[in-house]
Amino acid sequence: MITTSKVAVIGLGNIGKTVAKNFVKGNRPIIIASRKLEEAKALAQELGSLATASETVEAIKNADIIVLSVWFNTIQEFFKQYGTELQGKIIIDPSNPIAPDENGGFKKIINENESAGQLNAALLPKGAKLVKAFGTLGAASLAGAAHQSPQKSVLFYATDDTTINAAVEQLIHDNGFDAVKVGGLDQSIRIEVFGDLHEFGAIGKPVNATEAKAKI
Repeated sequence: MITTSKVAVIGLGNIGKTVAKNFVKGNRPIIIASRKLEEAKALAQELGSLATASETVEAIKNADIIVLSVWFNTIQEFFKQYGTELQGKIIIDPSNPIAPDENGGFKKIINENESAGQLNAALLPKGAKLVKAFGTLGAASLAGAAHQSPQKSVLFYATDDTTINAAVEQLIHDNGFDAVKVGGLDQSIRIEVFGDLHEFGAIGKPVNATEAKAKI
């Protein structure tokens, strides 16, 4: 996979919109898609010539890398619905397995020792490759910490497929961050909500590469 891989951002919630805006700021062309095509068209118009709106199925077909910014509990159905189109694609999974709790916060909706990364990897369409990334910061920090200078903040990632590391790290760089790999998908629990490398876990904030590597 070359570093000029075509990228689609699917799902335009807070994380999806922020990721899309960061890519454009980093001069990376993107395809954007949502359940509501008009929403994607409106964002593409706002972002300018580097952003193209598309129906979801066409966005998947025309991209090499899919940033799947949808709720964790919808991913299984998404894989079923678009299984053919997703074959052979790199799928970036920012999802966190959480839901609102009774106290105004959030709770984990899978077992304490389970991760969204490993559960989603078990459901992958044929030949697809999963990367856990872009979910280690909240939307506000993902926007505010992007493209910092002179020292960038970090986005952690995890994947079992080492052949795609360069493409993933270029993607993270173009989003305005340094990339730090934490290992395979068996380590993805660390970069999901409540994990020790998540903003809403022990690490507590965006960090630079030196600080990040001291924590791994």
